[in-house]
Amino acid sequence: MMNGGEKSDSAIVAGKLPNKAGRPAAEAMEPRAGAEGNADQRSTRRTQSRESVTQSLGRIRQAARRDKRTRFTALLHHITPTLLEWAFDNLKKDAAPGVDGVTWDQYAQGLPENLADLHGRVQRGAYRASPSRRQYIPKPDGQMRPLGVASLEDKIVQRALMAVLNAIYETDFAGFSYGFRPGRGQHDALDALAAGLERRKVNWLLDADIRAFYDSIDHDWLMRFLEHRIGDRRVLRLIGKWLKAGVLEDGAWTEGTVGTPQGAVISPLLANVYLHYAYDLWVQKWRKETARGEMIVIRYADDTIVGFQFEADARRFLDDLQARLAGFALALHPDKTRLIEFGRFAQASRSRRGLGRPDTFDFLGFTHICARTPDGRFMLRRQTMRKRLRAKLTEIKEELRRRLHRPIAEQGRWLRSVVAGYFAYHAVPTNARTLMAFRYHVTQTWLRSLRRRSQRHNMPWVRMNRIIDAWVPRARTTHPWPIQRFDVKHPRQEPSALGAHARICAGGAG
Repeated sequence: MMNGGEKSDSAIVAGKLPNKAGRPAAEAMEPRAGAEGNADQRSTRRTQSRESVTQSLGRIRQAARRDKRTRFTALLHHITPTLLEWAFDNLKKDAAPGVDGVTWDQYAQGLPENLADLHGRVQRGAYRASPSRRQYIPKPDGQMRPLGVASLEDKIVQRALMAVLNAIYETDFAGFSYGFRPGRGQHDALDALAAGLERRKVNWLLDADIRAFYDSIDHDWLMRFLEHRIGDRRVLRLIGKWLKAGVLEDGAWTEGTVGTPQGAVISPLLANVYLHYAYDLWVQKWRKETARGEMIVIRYADDTIVGFQFEADARRFLDDLQARLAGFALALHPDKTRLIEFGRFAQASRSRRGLGRPDTFDFLGFTHICARTPDGRFMLRRQTMRKRLRAKLTEIKEELRRRLHRPIAEQGRWLRSVVAGYFAYHAVPTNARTLMAFRYHVTQTWLRSLRRRSQRHNMPWVRMNRIIDAWVPRARTTHPWPIQRFDVKHPRQEPSALGAHARICAGGAG
C-alpha cells in the first residue's frame, strides 16, 4: 500500500504484473561475474525468476514515476525467495567472505533451503545484520581506503532491497548524477562533462570533493531522507540494522553511529539518496533562482564538477555550497576542492591579462586540459592521470615479481588481461600517447623481470618482441569522441535542442 498518491497506485502494486515492465536495476558494486554458477542445474528456474523479478519491480517503477509524492508503505513483501535467488545470482562468486566466513559456493550448497530460511527471518523480523569485516585497499595517492566486507546473507538481502529501492529512486534522481546507477557509468559522466564544456558558455570550473563522505553520513538525516519515499517501517528498520551493525577489525567491534561502510552493496544507493536531498535538489534550485549565467553540473558519487559562465556565480556558489553541506554534517575537502578558470575562452582571456595557460583538473582518472585543434578551435584533451599511471605500473611490477618463476605463457595470459582491462577504460581520443607509453613501460618491466630469472639471461630483444606481440595488446583508441556518444544517448541535447534546454545540465534534467 502507498499513501500520498492515488488509490489506483496501491492496486497496481498489489495487482497483476504488466508484461512489459522495465528491467531490474543493476547494482554497480556487485556486478554479475560472467556465467552464473551451476547454470545447468537451475537454468529454467533462473529464467522464470528473472521474468518474475522484472515484472515485480516494474510495478513499483510505474507507481513511483506516476506520482513523485507517493510514499510506499508496503515494500518488504517484494523481498521474495525469487528475488533473493536473483540477488544471490548477481553477487560476485569470488568475493571475499565477511565475518561469517561463508563463500558463494558454500552457500550454493542447499541454496533453496538457505534462501527459504533467510526469507522467513527477513519477513518475521528475526533477521540480524552482521558487522562488516574491515579490509584496506591501497588508493592511487598511496593511502589506504577502508572497506567493509559484509557477510554473504547481508549482501543477498541488501542486493534484493536495493533492486526494490532502485525502482523507486531511479525515477527521482537528477540527470547529472552518474555514480553507481543502473545503465550509467564513469564514461557517461565524462561524456556529459565534455559536451558541457564544448557547448555551454563555461569559463570557470569548481572541482569539489566531499571530505570522508561515506564516513560522515549522518544516520538521522539519512533516515529522514528515506522517509520522503519509504513509508514501510520494516524496510526502514532493516536499513537501520545495517547502519548500526558496525565494523569488526582485529577482533574488536566498533558500533556504527555515523557513516555507511564503503564496499557494502547498498551503500552507493544510500549515498545517492543522501546527496540527492542534500545536494542535487539544492543545486537545481540554485541554478534556477540564483545563477546569472549558464551552468553545467556533473556528479559522480561524492565528486562533482560545476561549470559557470561568470566568476561571480562560481564564487557565490562555493560559499553557499559550503554552508549547505555543513547543515548535513558534510564538508568540502580543502585540498581537493579548487576553483579554476577553464573552458573554450579561458586561454584567450588569460592571455589578454598576461597570465599563463589555464590550470588542469582531474576527474574520474583523467587529467582534463584546455587544448587547440590544428585550425585553432578549442579542444578538450584528456590524458590518464600521472599518479594513476605510475600506480598501475608499480602494481604490475610487484605482481610480476611474485610470478617471477611462473611459465611465460601463464605470465602472458595474466598480463594480457591486465593491459586489456586498462585500455578498455583509458583508450579515449587524445590519450593515445599515454597509452603507448604505458605499453612501453609494461614491456620494459616484463623484460627486466624475465631476465632476472637467471644470472645468465637469455632473453634477447628479438625473442622478447615475439613474446610481446603474442601477449601484450597494442595501444589503440577504442572509445568514440565523447560528444558523439553523448548525442546518441541523449538526443534531446543535440545542437538543435540546446536552445530549449539552455539551463539544463549536460547529461540530464535539472
